Amino acid sequence: MISSITKSTLHLSSTKRFYVGKSFLRCLSGPPIIQEPVAQPINLVNEPILGYLKGSSERSLLEDALQHRQSTCEEIPIVIAGKEYWTDDVHYQTMPSNHQKKIAKFCYATPELLQKSISASLEARKSWEKVPLNKKVDIFLKAGDLVSTKYRSQLNASTMLGQGKTVFQAEIDAACELADFLRFNADFAQRLYDYQPVNVDPSIRNSVRHRGLEGFIAAVSPFNFTAIGGNLAYAPAIMGNVVLWKPSDTAMLSNYIVFRLMEESGIPSGVVNFVPAEGPTFGRAITTSPHLSAINFTGSVPTFHWLWMQVGQNVDRFRNLPRLVGECGGKNYHFVHSSANVEHVVNSTLRGAFEYSGQKCSACSRLYVPSSLWKQIKEGLVEGMKQMKIGPVTDFDTFTSSVIDERAYNRIASYIKHAEQAPHIEVIAGGHRDKSVGYFIHPTLLETKDPRDRVMVEEIFGPVLTAFVYDDNAVDETLELVDSSTSFALTGAVFAEDREFLAQAAERLKMSAGNFYINDKSTGAVVGQQPFGGGRLSGTNDKAGSPHYLLRWTSPQAIKQSFNHLTQFKYPHMEK
Repeated sequence: MISSITKSTLHLSSTKRFYVGKSFLRCLSGPPIIQEPVAQPINLVNEPILGYLKGSSERSLLEDALQHRQSTCEEIPIVIAGKEYWTDDVHYQTMPSNHQKKIAKFCYATPELLQKSISASLEARKSWEKVPLNKKVDIFLKAGDLVSTKYRSQLNASTMLGQGKTVFQAEIDAACELADFLRFNADFAQRLYDYQPVNVDPSIRNSVRHRGLEGFIAAVSPFNFTAIGGNLAYAPAIMGNVVLWKPSDTAMLSNYIVFRLMEESGIPSGVVNFVPAEGPTFGRAITTSPHLSAINFTGSVPTFHWLWMQVGQNVDRFRNLPRLVGECGGKNYHFVHSSANVEHVVNSTLRGAFEYSGQKCSACSRLYVPSSLWKQIKEGLVEGMKQMKIGPVTDFDTFTSSVIDERAYNRIASYIKHAEQAPHIEVIAGGHRDKSVGYFIHPTLLETKDPRDRVMVEEIFGPVLTAFVYDDNAVDETLELVDSSTSFALTGAVFAEDREFLAQAAERLKMSAGNFYINDKSTGAVVGQQPFGGGRLSGTNDKAGSPHYLLRWTSPQAIKQSFNHLTQFKYPHMEK
């Protein structure tokens, strides 16, 4: 790719600059004082997904990594400006499928260490913000290559064992999506310079440069995607920012590997500080600091609301108004029209609802089916669920494994218990659960007569799918129900072969989802292909995986350089 950045800066070293506009070429007199970065071509291709077939080299490497990680309890320190710290508040990350097995030991940062990390970040910012963009791009491209080669099996193994992902789910997350974020963000950062202001007067040069935010950014990452952890912490960094990264307790090992590989890539010490911490302690430390510039968050609605309120209560003390970027999950739907292909609906829904035990922000949780197709779809779903193997992630034929921890297990089980006791809900399949060894909850299919029951409107974040069967003649009313019955608006899918209906549904459901799918499951957004995010209670919809996301981490500066000297202060109309 040769971007317009390169075209517009070919003559920066000469005394005249050729500005390439949309429809004209004009020679501007005088060299620019502030130079724009020169883009380097990046051949952007999404990281290929490896197959891990029997006998393959990638499978052999992964099996070795799994064996190593199962036999080791990694000691993970707090890391501030390159220095390691330990406290007495020690915790362990265990395997969800075998909760007696510890794979990582870590500790929580004290309020004093959090203050130290803020100070270290502010010090690191002084030099990091000045590093040319092309140097930052080199670091991120190197990191992408390390993810896809040297660290691939370790990232996948730690994600499988620590976060309960099967080999395929770990591969598309910890390897492919993380590598994509690093490489695409490097390109997106350059593309921000594709826009430059209009120049119409040869005696004036207008330009824009992108600065990092003043202060520090707090990144609070979730357990369910290793790639999201890496993106929350490092996407702001490529724009010249410094970050305090609070990883999830249940993704500690994989996130620590990301942190170390980024160090190896060339990120200077202190640019990103790795600070595991108790949630409220971390939240109070960042929201009472006058230097907080932004919060980059993925997690629950109550936690994000708490952070937002803390920022509001402390707004008078901040040097800059903090930016709040958050993704808070969803109550995602598959809407099936009577013209839909039944086999495609069944297989798409089985994957969309039950892969990774439904622990995806985008997982299908509610299904709307016309009465004319319900019998076929129900039979197909039940048969597919019978064929799913639920077991340890080390068995490569496992379809899905355990949920992340006991708290999640108890929360999900409470919804199933509610369904078992509610007279208007029928448990069609699944519902079995057992936490004696691992936190296993089998995929569960419910049918409800009440489309506003809590199983249809609240985020469960587990392998529970609820179907509502609607009358074929009540399509419009059901579309209204899809849009209005929940406060979330993250992802949604419509299945139909009737093109006229698809156009109608796409318009009617425009505000119901930030990522809208037509004849495809509600999960599986790919960096650069489907920028991700939703509105309403699902978050601030900043579209990770696109240039729009990086705009949140820059403070643009407009620059006007004049080449003429004023000889008087009066305007011509003032002359007699």
